Amino acid sequence: MRLHRGTGRATAAASRPVKARVGAAALAGAAALAALTGCSGLEYREGICSAGEYPALSVGGTGSACFPDGAEPEAGFARYPDGKVPQEVGDEWDVYWDTRTLDDNGDIIAASDTN
Repeated sequence: MRLHRGTGRATAAASRPVKARVGAAALAGAAALAALTGCSGLEYREGICSAGEYPALSVGGTGSACFPDGAEPEAGFARYPDGKVPQEVGDEWDVYWDTRTLDDNGDIIAASDTN
């Protein structure tokens, strides 16, 4: 129990509401911080294709399409080269293929070379 300065009165009861307010303020601050940072630990990543599908690149263009696993891509599309397949929107290979494509021989070329 503490004595309030100059009065000699006990203030133990008064300190409990202060502790509750400090705790509530800390909790509110933590909630605000989580909201402002976007809860980065829970980031959503969109897959290029759905489960059971694989992506294929448009030959001579930067477009792509998804095809069922085990099926060959339609005419005008080709499988991405091994090791250069985008998995999620905005990943390294998704960005890479924004400016590149495949020619009719399967060689990687700049997308601007197709015009």
